[in-house]
Amino acid sequence: MAQNESFDLAGPAGRLECILMTPDGPAVAAAVVCHAHPLQGGVMHFKVVFRAAKALQQQGLAVLRFNFRGVGRSEGAHDQGRGEQDDVRAALAEMQRRFPRLPLIAGGFSFGASMALQVGCAAGAASALFALGLPARMILDLGFLEACRAPRLFVQGEADPFGDGDFMRRLMERLPEPRTLVVVPGADHFFGGHLEELQDALAAWAAARPWATAIAEPR
Repeated sequence: MAQNESFDLAGPAGRLECILMTPDGPAVAAAVVCHAHPLQGGVMHFKVVFRAAKALQQQGLAVLRFNFRGVGRSEGAHDQGRGEQDDVRAALAEMQRRFPRLPLIAGGFSFGASMALQVGCAAGAASALFALGLPARMILDLGFLEACRAPRLFVQGEADPFGDGDFMRRLMERLPEPRTLVVVPGADHFFGGHLEELQDALAAWAAARPWATAIAEPR
């Protein structure tokens, strides 16, 4: 039976507040979902983050949401994206500890998408990655994406000011396969009124088990 477990993880800057969502039945993969910018109201309970976690849980994944350092009950202070990447690594390590034989998936929304991609693309840290509302125009160096060959899903609002549909389509041309871009017509950065489309896109991607091809590749 699907369950939620709240717990504290010993992170690199102190306690990290976490929620683990487990599926109805044996998990097929273990995922970490990261929230939006801590200084802009980002929190693990945000609708996009919850919808993403729910989509993955319904597809058989165990899913960890957590608050970055300095958010909610998590200790520490915002570190401009440096220490936050260490938080992501700690969350992935916890999921690897709990589910040692399962592939790891990393993703997130907005700032959290950037953090997950930067960590997940490094040294095969994740078997598959997803980015929801990636603030691509705000990232000064996208080189880490150009060298990343893990299966990647990008879900973007057509009218997202931080990376609209046309910008993301041009970016995809620079990125190696396998990568999938879903542009949601009429959606802004927060997917207001379009959360169902976002959830459906992520669920369809997870249902295809994109990490299966990555498992056979050298890590």
